[in-house]
Amino acid sequence: MSMPTLDAGSRLRQQLSETVQAIAGRTAFRPQIGVILGSGLGGVTNALRLEAEVGYADLPHMPRSTAPGHEGKLALGTLGSSRLAVMAGRFHYYEGYTMQQVSYPVRLLQALGADTLMLTSIVGSMNPQMPPGSLVLLEDHINLMGDNPLLGPNDEALGPRFPDMSVPYDPELRRVALEAASELDLPLREGVYVGVAGPNLETRAEYRLLRQIGADVVGMSMVPEVITARHGGLRVLAIVVVSDACIPEQLKPAVIEELLRIAAEAEPKLTALLTGIISKLR
Repeated sequence: MSMPTLDAGSRLRQQLSETVQAIAGRTAFRPQIGVILGSGLGGVTNALRLEAEVGYADLPHMPRSTAPGHEGKLALGTLGSSRLAVMAGRFHYYEGYTMQQVSYPVRLLQALGADTLMLTSIVGSMNPQMPPGSLVLLEDHINLMGDNPLLGPNDEALGPRFPDMSVPYDPELRRVALEAASELDLPLREGVYVGVAGPNLETRAEYRLLRQIGADVVGMSMVPEVITARHGGLRVLAIVVVSDACIPEQLKPAVIEELLRIAAEAEPKLTALLTGIISKLR
């Protein structure tokens, strides 16, 4: 007699349960805040009072990070009085993963108990007022990735069929971020992110178009994570590091090693800012 097949929502919830159980076998720690770190931006992990650390390879149903600068591990610990689950390494659509795989860490962080999601990434900037090394607080985004993690049947247990995206980035978290940046004397601009599929960088004409439609910075991640987080009711904050100037009239070939070097130089400022923000949350 054949076993009944699970629908997509039930299958996802079963997978999440199995991943959570694998983590529970190592620690009873449960986070309040989930963090997903971008390329070369792993300083928050080092700032934790570590409770447990698990490689993605040891977690069922977790994809593998293949992009440069992504360690591929989950770190659980405290920062100040807050309990964090930090994903050091994300998954990208351009790696060949589905949108559901790309967004699986967000579902996992929520299943572990987090109600707030903080995201970081490196980006290119079409805005001359956001040069390489700048920190940018996202106020909105444009999805040009050509896909969406919520396509297909909806599981009401995970979120509504038509989640509202009028305010994708939490206003109160953004206010706290600007306040923390001011106290630390760190310049922090607000901007609009456009998500593209990649993996190639854009042409001059494409950068010109992205600028014309209202984007300040461009990247190949985060948008699916934000959509999934909002679907699940999580509060979202995103701060990005500008690693290269994408001004169409001044465009130069990008070298990934140089982008990671710039990110590494800016990373201590990002960690200080995130630490300041988290210290203000109750």
